[in-house]
Amino acid sequence: MAMNEEPIVYVVDDDPAVRKSLRWLIESVGLAVATFSSGGEFLDGYQPGRQGCMVLDVRLPGISGLELLETLSNRDSKLPVIVITGHADVPMAVRAMKHGAVDFIEKPYSDQILLERIQQAMADDARRRENQADVSDICKRADGLTSREQEVMQMVVAGKANKQIAADLDISQKTVEVHRARVMSKMQAGSVAELVRMNMTAGLVESS
Repeated sequence: MAMNEEPIVYVVDDDPAVRKSLRWLIESVGLAVATFSSGGEFLDGYQPGRQGCMVLDVRLPGISGLELLETLSNRDSKLPVIVITGHADVPMAVRAMKHGAVDFIEKPYSDQILLERIQQAMADDARRRENQADVSDICKRADGLTSREQEVMQMVVAGKANKQIAADLDISQKTVEVHRARVMSKMQAGSVAELVRMNMTAGLVESS
């Protein structure tokens, strides 16, 4: 995310009064807002890489809320979506969650509840992006290891002692120690426990 691109809340609702009200409410807690009157308008203005979430009225003209969610899913979007629904639309809201929405709120709802759900969705999105960045960083470090260092790392992570690794790879214990030190340095791991956590986080080793 570019430094000047603060997290944003996308509001998709066909009622101008609702859009205005939601803009005021969300901006009152210091969050950036972009409002759209239809799913098509949203798809035209959506910036996929930007952190944030969406507040979506399930009933929309043209592209329905469900169709919009399906389109986003097909584009591999991870944007958290909170669906706003009337009492009669609850089954539709449940279907929306099956299509990837993270939450739904029934009308009438309190401003406080909506803000809490928005902030939770924003926090979840930030955490997911951070985890993604961590995984990418760990994988990049692992790619910088030689094939022998990768072998040694997998054996260290599996709990094997230097003596056992030396026997398995038919090399001296001293050579294992050198490889092991390089692995710890290149992976920027302060301990074997940290190295194990890194491997599990990035899926380089089974967590079980």
